[in-house]
Order: sequence, then C-alpha cells, then structure tokens
Amino acid sequence: MKIGIFDSGVGGLIIAKAIRKAMPEYDYVYLGDTKRVPYGNRSHETVYEFTKQGVGYLFRKENCAIVIIACNTASAKALRRIQQEYLVENFPERKVLGVLVPTAEECAKYKKVGIIGTSGTVSSDSFVCEIGKINSKIKIIQNPAPMLVPLVEEGEKELALPFIKKYLKVFDGKNIEALALGCTHYPFYKSEIRKILGKNIKVISQDEIIIDKLKDYLKRHDEITKKLSCGKHAKILVTDITKNVEKLTKDWFGEDTKPELVKL
Repeated sequence: MKIGIFDSGVGGLIIAKAIRKAMPEYDYVYLGDTKRVPYGNRSHETVYEFTKQGVGYLFRKENCAIVIIACNTASAKALRRIQQEYLVENFPERKVLGVLVPTAEECAKYKKVGIIGTSGTVSSDSFVCEIGKINSKIKIIQNPAPMLVPLVEEGEKELALPFIKKYLKVFDGKNIEALALGCTHYPFYKSEIRKILGKNIKVISQDEIIIDKLKDYLKRHDEITKKLSCGKHAKILVTDITKNVEKLTKDWFGEDTKPELVKL
C-alpha cells in the first residue's frame, strides 16, 4: 500500500517532494485537484465534497494506507469531518492526516506569531483555535494572501513580489517572532518572504516541519507502517495538466516522472 498526498493544486508537490526526499523507500501517489484550484474561496460543504472525492480516489483507485491532506483550506474545513464521518463509514482501517495541526504546534513555540493563508483558512480561524488549544496566551495576527495560490499555479515569481510585500506589510511594527506560511503553496515563495522579513523573524514553512511529524506518526502506528510498500516509486496525478505541473514534476521528481490526468 502507498502513502497518498492530496492538495487543491500544485502547492502540495512541495510537501510531497520533502517527504519523499526524507523517506525515499516508500511508494507515493500525489493527487492535485488542479482543475478546481483554488479552494480558499469555496464553502465548507464544497471543500468537504472535493476533499472527500480526492481522498476516496486515493483509497479506492491507488490503494493508499494513509493520505496526507497537504492543503490548509481542506485541513481547516474538511479534515475533521473526513476523519469522524467518511473514514468511519468507508475506510475504518485507514488514516487521513492534515498539515494544520503540526503547523499550529510549531507556532505555539513563540509568544507572538503571524499567519498568512487563503481567505478560507484565515476566516475559519482554525489556526487560532488549534494554537489556542496548546497555549491560549499566544498572540496571533492573521492576514489572507489570496493571490499567491493562482500565482504559484502559474509558476510566477516576478509578478508575485508586489503581492507578497503587500501581504507582509500588515506585520510591520507588530513585533512578531515568527510567521507561519499557512498554505502549502506559499513555500514556493519562502526565500522571497525570508528576505523581506529579515533574519529576526522565523519563517515556519510546512515543507520543513511536516517530515518529522510524519516520521513520528509512522513510528507510533506500526499497523499503518507495516502495510506500506517500499518500491521507491512516485506517481503524480492531476485533474488538469498545466505547463507548471509538468515543469514542477520534472524538476522535483525527475525527467521520467510525468503527471497523469484523472477525473474525480
């Protein structure tokens, strides 16, 4: 059985690349819903339906033992329902994890943090809630950065810079100790963000923190780990093949890996 990674678009490829580099022995399947990206402005019900379709595909068609939802909007709006309803009714022996809680745990190490995310993630207050469960005294400043997802999907760096500066300006003078990139697309711009913020503000990038969390989870859940196949293979599935999907797949997974088109 495989490790599945689901995202609304290409952002989760950054997570998939990091996980595979750290644990190359396993077989992976990535599924990006590139036809319906972004999820950030969708309703809770729509995000749940889209996420359920993606997770269901990875379980039914690709025989995944565990699926990582590498999308903060889906983690915020759909994960709990997926775990408590969909899995219980359909795949009780399999697991679905998100990226939001591990990020909240990292944020909780600081006294004052900033968060940028999609409009859906920010409006849900999921980060505020999860961080508050750990330490309610932490001060949190959120700001939506909706334009970054479509810009990442287009592989655009230069045009993104004015938007990045605009979204980060909110944190000027707020004395934050760390900034969490609350969307798996955003690490695409982490070098630009770090340059703007300077060395005194820690940038929490999910591709850098999710690896240790997943390793720890697999160590604690041998019933999942022992099911995983070790063929060192990676498959990239998308609902719409774009030039950037093809480029990122080749750059990050090798010339022999090509994205495959699927329908949810």
